[in-house]
Amino acid sequence: MSTAASRWIGPAFAVAGVLGFSFKAILIKLAYAESSVDATTLLALRMLYSAPFFVAMAWWSGRGAPPIARADWRSLAWLGFVGYYLASLLDFLGLRHITAALERLVLFLYPTMVVLLNAAIHRKPVGRQAWQALMLSYAGIVLVFWHDLRVSGDPGAILIGGALVFGSAFCYSLYLVGAGTVIPRLGSMRFIAWAMLASTVCVVAQFALTRPWSALDVPRSIHGLSLAMAVFSTVLPTWLIAEAIRRIGANASSLIGSLGPVFTIGLGAMILGEPTHAIQLAGAALVLAGVFIVSRRPRVAAASA
Repeated sequence: MSTAASRWIGPAFAVAGVLGFSFKAILIKLAYAESSVDATTLLALRMLYSAPFFVAMAWWSGRGAPPIARADWRSLAWLGFVGYYLASLLDFLGLRHITAALERLVLFLYPTMVVLLNAAIHRKPVGRQAWQALMLSYAGIVLVFWHDLRVSGDPGAILIGGALVFGSAFCYSLYLVGAGTVIPRLGSMRFIAWAMLASTVCVVAQFALTRPWSALDVPRSIHGLSLAMAVFSTVLPTWLIAEAIRRIGANASSLIGSLGPVFTIGLGAMILGEPTHAIQLAGAALVLAGVFIVSRRPRVAAASA
């Protein structure tokens, strides 16, 4: 392969990974429209279909590697719980109430939350440029929410769904702040595999405690959507983003990640028939501009919730 062609592999992997993650909300909305499946059952199906792939990733990435220390196992359990279980559950619940486009914009605030959490926990100063970026992002979210509340027939559902997804973004931010010290010791692929498996234990435990196992007997179409979500919106993009980071670095990969809300807005309009308005696009532009500024600093490599 020529050098010129190989230069495009990393960016292509990043774009494909972002597209896969962006498609997750579309698949969730399709599942909700297809049947009365609840968020807990749908999340359990996603993780059960994903688990064999992450077991293989954990084995592959651990070949010849030193054993994982006890402290790192505790970190993996906590980060898997907050970053992939709790964040995903809140996201799945929120999508019951809001559009896929609004969900992705709210979820995409997590880089701004990481800045604020680092300032609060690690005493890292927030510069003037970062404050301006935060103001842009949250002004954009306010604008999009104002539009959706004005045109929605159920403002209460918009507020509940937005609050749930905002909580998801906050949980994912906690995960990113904590993951920064563990990933260098384990490597990104090994870390993600075990954190995902820890979250799978939490998801299956919640399902077993709150649902009969017969609840997994859902229509075949829901199994198909769950499998697609596991492969194309969980496992495959996780590997693609990790490989993109290896080839082009975390900064370039995170900037390409800014395409995520754009992809979701477009997919939501094309597949779900979600309306797109000028005010919504203006708010999205403000969010993306703020996140773009914040994301120019290095970020840890991690999968999306």
